[in-house]
Order: sequence, then C-alpha cells, then structure tokens
Amino acid sequence: MIRAGRRQYAQNSDDLAKAMGISIGTFRNKQPYADEDFPPLLSSEGARVKLWDSQQTAAHLAGRPVPALPDEDDDQDLLDRNEAAAELGVTPKTWDDYKTHPQIAPHLTKVKGVEHCPRRIVQTFRTAKGDSTESGPKGRPKGSGDMVPRDEISTRVGALLDEDPTVTFATVQDRLGLSYATVARALPRLRGERIADLLQAEPDLTPEDVAARLGYPTAVQRTALASAATELRARQVQPYLQRVADVLGGAGLAELQDVTMQRLEGDVLAAAVLLSGSHAPALVWDERYGWRTAISRRHPIGKETGTPPEADGIRYLSEELQPEPAELLAALTDGRRGSWQPKAIHPAGAALQG
Repeated sequence: MIRAGRRQYAQNSDDLAKAMGISIGTFRNKQPYADEDFPPLLSSEGARVKLWDSQQTAAHLAGRPVPALPDEDDDQDLLDRNEAAAELGVTPKTWDDYKTHPQIAPHLTKVKGVEHCPRRIVQTFRTAKGDSTESGPKGRPKGSGDMVPRDEISTRVGALLDEDPTVTFATVQDRLGLSYATVARALPRLRGERIADLLQAEPDLTPEDVAARLGYPTAVQRTALASAATELRARQVQPYLQRVADVLGGAGLAELQDVTMQRLEGDVLAAAVLLSGSHAPALVWDERYGWRTAISRRHPIGKETGTPPEADGIRYLSEELQPEPAELLAALTDGRRGSWQPKAIHPAGAALQG
C-alpha cells in the first residue's frame, strides 16, 4: 500500500530503471529488486505493476540506510485492488464489482497507472454494505427499466446471494426492482464466480461438490456450473491477454491497462486492448476467432451477431488463438499480414484445451 502522505514518492519500474541508469529491458531481465536487501514493494503480492518508495530506493542505491515507512494504518492509506479486496474479506474479482458503487467510484485514484482506493472509503463501504439491500427500491412497475444503476447490479445481487444462497429470480426482482432478463444474467454469473473461487481454493473438489457446499438448489446448479466453467476459462486466459497488453504498452502502442473480460451471448469470452500508437483504435480477442483489429475505440468488441465481424479496418492477425505477443506485434505493425476474415474458427473454450 501507499502510506498516507507518501503518494508523491511512489515509483514504478520505468522510474526505478531510470534512477539506476539502465534500460527497462535490462531492469526486467536482471530484476535487481529480487535481492534480499532491496527495499520492499509498496504494491501487493502478485500485483501486475510493481511500485516502490523512491526515498527508500534512492537511499539503497546510494548505500545509505533505508528509511522506514510508517507502520500504523491511516484512513488516507491508498490500497490497491488486492489490498482493498482483503480489507473487505472478498476476492479481487468481487472488488471489481464493488468499486463501481457510487460510494467508492468517485474516490478511486491512479498512482503510476495503478488504481488505488483510500482505506477510509473501503472501511466506510464495509460498514454500510450490510444494510445496502434493505433500503433499495421494491418491485418493478411493468414496462419500466431496472431501478438499480447498472454499475451497482452485481454488488446488490451479490449481497442477496450471500444472504441466501437459495434466493430466487422472483425475490431478486422484487427486492431490487430489476427486470427478469437482468436477474437471469446476473444471478447465474455470480453463482458461477463463487463456485470458481472455491474450486480454485480447493482443487480436489468437484464442481458439483462445490455447488452443494455453497447451498445452491439442484434446480439452479446446471446453469451455475456452466457459468463457473466460463468463469474459469476467463481466469485461465486472463494472464495471457494481460501479457499481450503489457507487450503492446512496452512497444509504445498502448497505455498500461488492465484487460477486462466480457461475456458475449452464449457465454463466449472476448476482451479488448485499447491502442494509442497504431492505425487501429483497438485490438479484440475472441475465443472463437482469436485476435483482430477493431474499428471503434468506444465499442471495440461490437454487437454479437454469431458470425465473425467483417468491415473495412478489421484484420484478423493470426490463425492461433494465443499467438506469442511478439508474433502479434509483428502482425499488427505489418499491414500485409493477416486476413479480412478468420482462417480458423475455434469452439468456445478451445483456447484452454491441451
């Protein structure tokens, strides 16, 4: 975490490499921060972007004693994604839903490209979260839209599911004022995420065992298990997609960004990487077609039609679902490579086979 009042000292890999007088490539290869006496990371374990305190690293590089950082928690400490999730006792995936809540979203801040939230905001949300569903709107007038803002739906439905694993579509509709279609998307997905969490924590269990342990009724287990399978596919491919985004960022074709998976119709997985130094506004990965260029930065994935998207500006870059980032980079920067339609169409989930 970044302790209160020390935001200005946060230092990422690029900053540290410059301070050491070496290239970022050399820095990544040699990993000087792996030495036992190197100042500790500010970022949480497993964080994609590493951060250090520049006063500590400067002292270390100069051979001086490394100053200690404050060790008492403060309301203004800045917590990263993993730390905020731990503070709430939830998974980072659940934090991704929570952080869109209006009590949190306005307070999020980026430090060296890494999103943080003040400890006070996380603690206030934790205190209020238990009552969040009690004051919600009741019922849904016929013909009206959802009565919960879109960015709050997962949080609100998840709270009801945690309260009662057997909660029905009708109960969620009545308690939150949501449409049947919205609940039919949200509730199975959330059950699937919780199954996936437990399967990853205890891999010896079967999906059916997990569904039963979580208390999900037999009647909903089929859709919950299907959703869990999709969630596990997403988690398995996420590191690869993030690695591609990082390579593109390192090549100056994209800013540092966290890749977010999307579920299309039929639980097909897709993701977009926004570009900044290329003729294409974005790249899209689809588990059926692999990588392609996009023609829109605002809506790069586009509307699902069941067929491979084709238009001027769309170019499929590889027959492989997961080509090496270097191969993808070469295809992106060479307009002669690729094709206007995919040369291979893979069944959903093929990227995770073998």
